[in-house]
Amino acid sequence: MSETLFDDAGAEAQRSQEPLAVRMRPRTLDEVVGQRHLLGEGSPLRRLVEDDAPMSLFLWGPPGTGKTTLATVVSRATQRRFVELSAVTAGVKDVRAVIDEARRQMGMRGTRTLLFVDEVHRFNKTQQDALLPAVENRWVSFIGATTENPFFSVVSPLMSRSLLLTLEPLTDEDVRAVLERALTDERGLGGRYTLAGAAAEHLVRLAGGDARRSLTYLEAAALVAGTRPEIGVADVERAVDRHAVRYDRSGDQHYDVVSAFIKSMRGSDVDAALHYLARMIEAGEDPRFIARRIVVHASEDVGMADPMALQVAVAAAQAVELVGLPEARINLAQAVIHIALAPKSNAVIGAIDAALGDVRAGRAGPVPPHLRDGHYKGARELGHGEGYKYAHDFPGGVVAQRYAPDSVAEREYYRPTTHGAERRFGEVLERIKGVLRG
Repeated sequence: MSETLFDDAGAEAQRSQEPLAVRMRPRTLDEVVGQRHLLGEGSPLRRLVEDDAPMSLFLWGPPGTGKTTLATVVSRATQRRFVELSAVTAGVKDVRAVIDEARRQMGMRGTRTLLFVDEVHRFNKTQQDALLPAVENRWVSFIGATTENPFFSVVSPLMSRSLLLTLEPLTDEDVRAVLERALTDERGLGGRYTLAGAAAEHLVRLAGGDARRSLTYLEAAALVAGTRPEIGVADVERAVDRHAVRYDRSGDQHYDVVSAFIKSMRGSDVDAALHYLARMIEAGEDPRFIARRIVVHASEDVGMADPMALQVAVAAAQAVELVGLPEARINLAQAVIHIALAPKSNAVIGAIDAALGDVRAGRAGPVPPHLRDGHYKGARELGHGEGYKYAHDFPGGVVAQRYAPDSVAEREYYRPTTHGAERRFGEVLERIKGVLRG
């Protein structure tokens, strides 16, 4: 009896020393916040748990989205022995030792093992190959967690034997739910504190969709608050050493900062542009929104003066989707620097808007007969395609020929500047127009 009491007291003491994020880890699938696409009725993960089927999974998603949590919940729900390895420190010897022990437990006691490998993308090919027999023969149920695209970092044989589940960043509402539960739950702060509204919003912004980070910051802020029952913004700022950025994503600050960001890039002030980029990132602005604005700016205010600007902007937007924040801040910054320093031209937006203006004003005359489709039955009898000159049959691939409808034949939409590469495009355009006019 005394040993049991001592064991219970020791376990309780150990739990009291665990971080808030560990104490608040969900115990069942229903307690998991977010990832509704993975946890809904009939979803693959829920069916695996409810059917208690052998499994091999990869969980791919940003930090703090619940990869370790899902693994522990699955282990508990299926009553499997849980073994965790970190790919940062474990080697082939460790992997084989876990597999050997799993086989021994299965043979002696019928106990099944769930092997969870965190940061599995850090395993090299030899280490990943060591997992294959265990996965192939189902000596363990395997779950690998990764923040990087597993198609680039995991060997094909292991991927082909596993189900890939993609986790999404938690929404602001998800993070608020995590914080509210931690404030009231006995495993957490047990109702000893309340959280001021502004402090809650600051924590949500700082978390950036990372539940673990939000709980770590909340715990630190509670220590700063001490015996005071309410945690305020000042407590969060002191605990995290990051000031609350005045930025309402649906109010004036949002529009003012975005406007200043665009105008700074347009004005070629790279330092100001980076400042506003930092303000948006720090305030929790959706990085995809930032990326979209950069892509638009690359054509609207740079255009043909530096055609590479659009490619850089699109690449940054793709990087945001691929790696997410915080790493994607580097990709966004590179695009901002490139565009801010690029020669500027608004000739592209001027051209398309002028063309749209003519169309909306009714200047959309009929397509010239020689340009019309002449492939369908009866088209030739109507004179469609007759007299069309195939450009590739002529020197330089350009031939004197009317392309525009008569109503806009003399209109010039694209008016290139002499800035950057657009000077060369302007010279090319003049030569082409000279040939087209005959």
